[in-house]
Amino acid sequence: MEQRAEMLNREMTRLWQEVEEMSQEQRSPEQTNQRQSGFAWASLLLSALQHWQCWAIAGVLVLLFGLCWWLRKWSCEAETQEESSDRDVEEEEDEEGNDDANDPGRYLEDAIQRRVQNWDRPCEAVNSLVEKFIILFNNDFFNTSFPVLEKAIEVGSVFEGWSPHEEDIPYCLLVPLKPPRGHIFHLEPCSMWPGRNFRVRVELVCTCGMVQPTRETRCFLHDPEEEQRRNEGPSILQDLCTGSYLDVQKTAEWFQKMVRRFWKDLPESAAYRLMPLPSERSCKFRVLRGWEKMFLIELIFGVQEGDSDIFLSSQYIEAAYTSRTLWPETYAVAEMKFFRLIASQAQPDSFHLRCLQLCTRSLMGREFSAYTLKTVVMHLLTTMPLSHWHRRHFLQRLEDIMGYLQSCLKKRCLNHFFIGNDNVPDVIILPLELRMTEPFNIFQHLAQNPNAHENAQLEFEEMQHRLHGLLLHGR
Repeated sequence: MEQRAEMLNREMTRLWQEVEEMSQEQRSPEQTNQRQSGFAWASLLLSALQHWQCWAIAGVLVLLFGLCWWLRKWSCEAETQEESSDRDVEEEEDEEGNDDANDPGRYLEDAIQRRVQNWDRPCEAVNSLVEKFIILFNNDFFNTSFPVLEKAIEVGSVFEGWSPHEEDIPYCLLVPLKPPRGHIFHLEPCSMWPGRNFRVRVELVCTCGMVQPTRETRCFLHDPEEEQRRNEGPSILQDLCTGSYLDVQKTAEWFQKMVRRFWKDLPESAAYRLMPLPSERSCKFRVLRGWEKMFLIELIFGVQEGDSDIFLSSQYIEAAYTSRTLWPETYAVAEMKFFRLIASQAQPDSFHLRCLQLCTRSLMGREFSAYTLKTVVMHLLTTMPLSHWHRRHFLQRLEDIMGYLQSCLKKRCLNHFFIGNDNVPDVIILPLELRMTEPFNIFQHLAQNPNAHENAQLEFEEMQHRLHGLLLHGR
């Protein structure tokens, strides 16, 4: 602009020179008028030149305004592209739905996540409480003829992460029993009852010259003082057995009694209240804060089969009556280990537990049990890639679960997951007999009873209807 101003100054100088030359010549009036017009034009041009700074500022303002307008337009376009990209990502992650409240996957994921968050601290509190009980038991009955209690093992749907219960969730733990010093457990199969069931025979063994962990060398069989102390004091054979077989109900009653006895010695007793609950084959109690329900805890007892993950438990069997000395085989520890293995291998957003929870919530509780659906899901988890359990495959996996169950119902055959199944992961330790035996049919009763099979088919249809209701309405 400064160069332009200099050029205009030179032009004006030239024009003034021409004006001076014309004023010296005598010309016609017409020429005089033209000269006056040129003089006026030159005056206006000179005035504009004198205010060039104002025009420069105006030009800068116009330039800034245009730049701001362009930046605003660019920002709006970028936000639009970003929103479009986010929508594309959401559609890619969820091919079968959207992110609104009606999406069944989103609904179940949020609901389960809330419950899982509420379980974390109660699980720790329950474990800590049971651990303190076990320490007190072992200290009080140290070096006696009573069983030794080992660390409790978390089992059941709560600790596996798929419990269908909305409230009053039962926390179940298995307490392994070890024979006391100078005793041994013999596991005797019992074929009188359906399934794999055993009796636990308790025997005295000679410990003469054998150094025990407690550094005791006296023998219950051959030392008169030890024999007298065993007969006078608490004894597993006298107090917890019927004949020479470990009695489930006597064991549960003894444990329940000890829970009430040791509760006052725990620091939790200052803020909480213990309410024992009736149970013939387990120790069940509720922990209250005032009148508010806190924890419902059930302790079942188990005898380990060798070094495997299979135990004999104090639970009931599916029969009208369960003998006091009958210990059915339980796979709860192996199941817990299986689901932990799947969790370590699957993607963080795997939906297999959500599928299992939703299906069990649709059960009627007659012909099918939660264990039936759990078995179906375990079979599918070992026969299809874990990547196929992503949230976007949620509805398809639900169809697979129901389709597998319908196929088994049609064939009247659903094989047990741990008995004679080659797909059981190697990290789960099973007795050789379970790996080598023929598969066990959980639906054997349907094959033997046509009426039960017909009822199961009707219940399956009702279960499908309830499942659709949960997907559509969340209830």
